[in-house]
Amino acid sequence: MDRVIQTLINAAALYVAVMLVPGLEFDFGADGAWWKFLLVALIFGLVNTFLRPILRILTLPITLMTLGLFLLVINALMLMLTGAISSELDLGFAVDGFLAALLGSIVVSIVGFLLSTVIGTGRMAGRVL
Repeated sequence: MDRVIQTLINAAALYVAVMLVPGLEFDFGADGAWWKFLLVALIFGLVNTFLRPILRILTLPITLMTLGLFLLVINALMLMLTGAISSELDLGFAVDGFLAALLGSIVVSIVGFLLSTVIGTGRMAGRVL
């Protein structure tokens, strides 16, 4: 159940990013194609689940030297990879360049964090001090 909720949170965060950031585009088409958008959110979640931790470990020295700012670059690369996979599968999601991916990843991170906090699915949601 947590995976479904996290996919819906990713979809909402990606939707906000598509609406706010120029360069992030999704073609909803005439029929709405919301199921394609949910597939894009699922791809985004899978990329972040499996590839992002590996990249975080491999880039740990540069992340430490930049005081964590390099994590923004990793997030942008994950969004660009999601756009590339989505374009290959003809899902209608496109990322137009690194700057759009960087701004989009910031929006996705903030909206995803806020939604996870409100819904209570964050890592810290069940912890008691």
